[in-house]
Amino acid sequence: MSSPWNAVRGFERVSLCDWPGRVSAVLFVAGCPWRCPTCHNAVLAWRAHLLAPLDREATLADLRRRRLWLDGLVVSGGEPTAAPELEALLEDVARLGLPVKLDTNGSDPARLEALLAAGLVDTVAVDVKGPWSRYPELTGQAASSEAVEAWFARIFAMAKQKPQQFLFRCTRVPQLTEEDLAQVRKQVPEMFPVHWQEFIPPRPIPLETEYAQTHS
Repeated sequence: MSSPWNAVRGFERVSLCDWPGRVSAVLFVAGCPWRCPTCHNAVLAWRAHLLAPLDREATLADLRRRRLWLDGLVVSGGEPTAAPELEALLEDVARLGLPVKLDTNGSDPARLEALLAAGLVDTVAVDVKGPWSRYPELTGQAASSEAVEAWFARIFAMAKQKPQQFLFRCTRVPQLTEEDLAQVRKQVPEMFPVHWQEFIPPRPIPLETEYAQTHS
């Protein structure tokens, strides 16, 4: 029987930066349909078979032991909304009683709306990669400018209805000029701040034989 935990391939027990102002734990969901050349979690996104799934019982037990001093749980990726069993995973972790933040690239606004309506997510952090016109380049030709603009129109409409539940972020990747960053600020409704993130160069994606040798 398939388990939603099969998609969870990383776990950070304590983070002070993944949810601003909170001490959180982070679950990393594998897989992403985009091919962003600056991806920081490329192995997780595209070569998840190199990473073992987390043990559900051990992970939940660890979170239960520490939930009194955790302020929240972040579900990140990869791209979590691309995981078929995301709802089942969120229902499972909801029993911990911790607030949940979901990190997303915004490519599935309908699913975000459903997750919020079901009460499975408390906060959504949406990455704005750059100006809409540059999305084909920034996503490895995986997303068109027109599609992205339409997705974000729906997300901004949702956010205006529930402003306390949305964060918008942009990473200052080397490809973005100052003009691009200014355009990002214009794209996001004025009522929302843009959380600017500094770019950390990704590690080279290892060959599978190299990965197996260093993680054996």
